Formats: sequence, C-alpha cells, structure tokens
Amino acid sequence: MILFPAVDLKNGQCVRLEQGDMARATVFNLNPAAQAQSFVEQGFEYLHVVDLDGAFAGKPVNAQAVEAMLKAIRIPVQLGGGIRDLKTVEAWLDKGITRVIIGTAAVRDPELVKAAAKKFPGRVAVGLDARDGKVAVEGWAETSQVTVLEIAQRFEDAGVAAIIFTDIARDGLLKGLNLDATIALADAISIPVIASGGLASIDDVKAMLTPRASRLAGAIAGRALYDGRLDPAAALTLIRNARAA
Repeated sequence: MILFPAVDLKNGQCVRLEQGDMARATVFNLNPAAQAQSFVEQGFEYLHVVDLDGAFAGKPVNAQAVEAMLKAIRIPVQLGGGIRDLKTVEAWLDKGITRVIIGTAAVRDPELVKAAAKKFPGRVAVGLDARDGKVAVEGWAETSQVTVLEIAQRFEDAGVAAIIFTDIARDGLLKGLNLDATIALADAISIPVIASGGLASIDDVKAMLTPRASRLAGAIAGRALYDGRLDPAAALTLIRNARAA
C-alpha cells in the first residue's frame, strides 16, 4: 500500500479544492517544488500531482511548476490534468514523470489509453472521478452517463498500471474515504485501484490496512496532510509495519 501525498496546482500554486470546485480553493503553498521537497523529507515514496488548470483547459497549464518539482525531488511522480493525447503523454514521460494519469480522455477516447498503455507499459494510469457512481469529466465540470465500473472494465486487458478512483462528494471535505465503493471496484477488476477523496485521519490509513482492503494499491492524501490532521510519520510507520508483517 502506497500513501501518495497530493500536490494540486492552480495558477502555479499548491492548492486544495473542495469537491473539485475551482471557486473553493485554499492556497497551501506558493512554491510547489518546496512542498514536494517537504513531502520527500517526511518520508513519502511517491508523489501525486494534478494540474487543475490543465484539467479544465484540456492541455498542460502548470508545466513550469511540475518541471520545478521534478528538478527538486528524486522520488517517482504521477501526474494528471490536461493529458488528452499521445504527444502529451510522451512529453511528460520524457521529462521524468514516472506515470501519467488519463482522466477525461479515458471516457471520451478509450483508444488513447490503450495505445499509451501499450507503448509505455506500466506508466499509464486512469483517473476515474465519480459523482453518485457516474464518471465526471472536464475537471469534474460535467458528469457523464457512464459508471466507474463500465469504464474500468474497458481497460481490463490494456496494461493500465492503476485506476485512481475519487469520490467527488468527499474530496477536500475530510469526510473519510469511500472505502466501500473503492473496494467494490477493486474486487470487480484486475487492475490495481488507488483510493482518493476524503482521506481525513489515521483511521483511514488503518482501514486501508485491514484484510478487506488488501486489494487496494494505495490512497491519496491531500487536505489532511496540509492542515495537520494526518501525522505523516505515524501514517508511514503504520504502512511500513504492515508491509513487514
């Protein structure tokens, strides 16, 4: 189980949104590279980055901030937001991103995901963000009529590295992960699933380490880390001990 600290980028700054609403953004750090460095110092092994402006624009917007982070740290980084074609996938991987996350295009253009996953094995993840079980696209501004499971099943044999499943209703609100829905998805497909949206405290980390959640590949922590509700050292110690056991 990997705990991914999240860096969400808006106007070159590190922010957290509530329920994906750009109007409800809290700025936590003016310097994303320094924030990334701080997460490395806390002992995290893998960083989760989202170009929020890019998700709305349909192309990378905060590239400068992402590149500054890549220069500052040596741990793997997965990046989503505005990745809608093979050229963008390739460009980011060339720049040192370990894994790209395709969201909107996974719904609109599943062939892109399949082509990218085939060309770059193990380096393409799919971001599925759900509102009431239906997948939302375009930076969560629109809700499609397709369920998360329907989309996930399209990629069963495509070589996708992971599905990142976010419950929008909980995102940024510290209500706790929607583990029931996330585990149900993980049990229904063979692709590793990462939980996202609402991680609030050490109790969520403990719940991720219970036998029923054993198929989950990780969780993303955002606001709880930034406002001090989740102690990184305690969370990472729990995970390390669980791995050793």
